[in-house]
Amino acid sequence: MAAGFSGEVATYYARHRRGYPSEVLDAVVGAFGLGDGDTVVDLGCGTGQLSVPLAARVGTVLGVDPEPDMLALARRAALDAGRANAAWLLGADGDLPTLGRLLGDRTIGALTVAVAIHFMDRDTLFRSARGLLRPGGGIAVVTNGTPLWLQDTEWSRALRGCLERLLGHPVTATCQTDEAGRRRNRDALVAAGYRVRESSVRYDAPLRLDDMVGGVFSALPADRLPGPPERAAFAAEVHAALGGRVVVTERVDVRLQFGWPG
Repeated sequence: MAAGFSGEVATYYARHRRGYPSEVLDAVVGAFGLGDGDTVVDLGCGTGQLSVPLAARVGTVLGVDPEPDMLALARRAALDAGRANAAWLLGADGDLPTLGRLLGDRTIGALTVAVAIHFMDRDTLFRSARGLLRPGGGIAVVTNGTPLWLQDTEWSRALRGCLERLLGHPVTATCQTDEAGRRRNRDALVAAGYRVRESSVRYDAPLRLDDMVGGVFSALPADRLPGPPERAAFAAEVHAALGGRVVVTERVDVRLQFGWPG
C-alpha cells in the first residue's frame, strides 16, 4: 500500500478532497454500535477526512498511512479540530498483524478503509482483521463518490478532456469506486467469512473550480505532478471549458460496505 501521495500532492489532498457528511458517520457508528469505549483503526487514512470527524464519535481513532506527509497533515487537522484522541501511525495493510499484537485480540470496534482499498491486498487484509475485532465490530469499506473525471455530467466530460490533454492519454481510472470494485470487496469479505451489508448516502453539493482542479492533482503520484506553470495552464483551460463557471453541482454517492465476522 503505497501511492506516492507526498509533498504537494498531500497538500492538495488535505485542501481539496471532500470530507463526509454526518449521515456517513452515523452509518459507520450505527453499524458496529461504536461509542466512547471503542478504538477504530482507519487504514489508509490519508489526511484524516474520515479519521478526524470519527474521533468525535468514539474513544480513540488510530490513523494508519504509508505516507509521512499525509500523516503530518492529518495530525494537524486533528489538532485544529481539538481531537486529542486521534493518533497517527506510519504503516500499511501488511502491518495489520503487528498492529494486532500491539493492540491485542478483539480490541477494536471497527476497521475503516476509505478511498484506499484499491491499494491493498483485500484477501489478506480481511482475514488478518478478524482477530482484532471485538464482538459486534467489523470492517467498513467506504468510497467517496465517483472520480471527478468520470461523472455523467457536462462539467465532468469537460474536465476529462482537459485532463487527457494534460496527461497525453485516455483517463479511465475508476479507483475501484464502481460496481466492479465493490464486487471485489464483497467477494473478498465473503471469502474471509464476513456477513456483508451495503448502503449509500447520496447528496448534491457545490464543487468549486479550485477544488475540482486540486482534486485532480491530489490523485496524481508526486512524481507525475506537473510543474507550477503547467498546473496554472490546466486550471485556466478547465475554467474556459466550463464556460467561465467557477462553481458546479456534484452529485456525490458515498458507498459503504460493512462486514461482520461470521
